[in-house]
Amino acid sequence: MKPNKLIVALDVDTVDQARQLVARLRDVVGMFKVGSQLFTSAGPALVREIVGGGNKVFLDLKFHDIPNTVAAAAVEATRLRVSIFNVHASGGSEMMERTAQAVAETSQQEQLPKPAVIAVTLLTSANEATLREIGIDAPPEKLVSHLARMAASAGLDGVVASPLEAPVIRIATSPDFLIVTPGVRPSGSTAGDQKRITTPREAIERGADYIVVGRPILRAPDPVHVAMQIIEEITDASQPAAP
Repeated sequence: MKPNKLIVALDVDTVDQARQLVARLRDVVGMFKVGSQLFTSAGPALVREIVGGGNKVFLDLKFHDIPNTVAAAAVEATRLRVSIFNVHASGGSEMMERTAQAVAETSQQEQLPKPAVIAVTLLTSANEATLREIGIDAPPEKLVSHLARMAASAGLDGVVASPLEAPVIRIATSPDFLIVTPGVRPSGSTAGDQKRITTPREAIERGADYIVVGRPILRAPDPVHVAMQIIEEITDASQPAAP
């Protein structure tokens, strides 16, 4: 993977918009996220096109179904040669275990690069009120820590979580367990529908391995300039403290 930790979310309406962003940002950012909106519009062909152009893709479809169905979807994601894809941790241990096994077997048998499989813990648009609404009487931090331990035990490579929970995830798992954090907003950006957010610097300082940024870059007059500012902030935050 490219050395920088920025993943740009291609949350756009059309294939042409996605292509233009990839062309402008491919030499700047580490990876592109293809989520439900773009995948529903363009399908796997665009993922193949982006990967075929030498770029990394995080396929953000948040698979959540019976174990057999998710494992089968995971096989197809592996065949797309994406670098990362995700499932919902709330699908349970069996679902995650079957997925990890299917990916490992497919990668080996078909001599494909093995993608990192990460589990969605709690959406960054959710908070304690959301959890109470669906009948979960636990603070986000406790739930996320529990789901991260489940994912690690099931053999997954990491999780998607708010930067606010990154420190407890790191304590609950291991140093090499990936933490991918959406809900990141550069200073001065609006929160939108996100409720549990931080700046890029705060996300990295809290232990995130990758941060996902969409609207602040996509809606900027100069997306490359904003992306480079974020990368500079990430790089600065990643430097070891002076003795």
